[in-house]
Amino acid sequence: MVTQAEREIYACICGRDGVTAREIAALVGCDRKTVNRYLYLSPFMSDLCFRDREFKWHGYIRQARPHAGLGDYCGYYGFAREFMDLDEETWMTALMEGCERIGRNLNDTRGLFHSFRDCRQVMRDLFTDLDNAGCPGWPDWEIGFELRIRTRGHVRIYADVLVITADHVFSLEFKMKDVIDPEEVAQAAKYSEYMEVLFGPHYDVIPGLVLTRAADLYTYAPLPDTSGEIPVCAGDMLFNLFDEYLGFLKG
Repeated sequence: MVTQAEREIYACICGRDGVTAREIAALVGCDRKTVNRYLYLSPFMSDLCFRDREFKWHGYIRQARPHAGLGDYCGYYGFAREFMDLDEETWMTALMEGCERIGRNLNDTRGLFHSFRDCRQVMRDLFTDLDNAGCPGWPDWEIGFELRIRTRGHVRIYADVLVITADHVFSLEFKMKDVIDPEEVAQAAKYSEYMEVLFGPHYDVIPGLVLTRAADLYTYAPLPDTSGEIPVCAGDMLFNLFDEYLGFLKG
């Protein structure tokens, strides 16, 4: 469980170009002792932030668009317009090189590479649909494939695909299936709390499960052992998921 103080301290650091512990304490309304405890013991601060020679703290991933540093933790990262300009093999090469850089296992025994290409095509279809619908601003959205953040404090933040709009982060889990599996629903939402910390208070994090072998499917599936639920859709209905939260077809 991430505390509110931890969220606020991390956001204070990652939303600025350097801030001292004294300044953090004043900005978030905590005493210096509490701030220092989080700075050196929280996995978010100890592994995803650093202190410079002037004793100012910085985040490795900024909480501002574009999210400088996020690409260091992704197999592929860029703007949607850049992604759409790449042919399949150029994108695949960039993704593979990025996965090797971040330590992503590339064992293809179970069809990993095919799943990468499948995922790419679904996202291309989504952006084409958004363009045809006149959705404003989508070329400047950020997109990341194969996000992998691991800290020494046992925080794990994984996503098959991230799409970052002006005020939403869509964290998408892809499966080449046509049937909803409760375990995969839980997996899709597993990192939502950490995503909320990572991107800060100005973003709504939307986890979703995309079943690329399904068709005309858009529903909500309950999260096991909770009262929550998340959207589940076929690849050809991903447009509807985005429209529900962004509302670009209203009016």
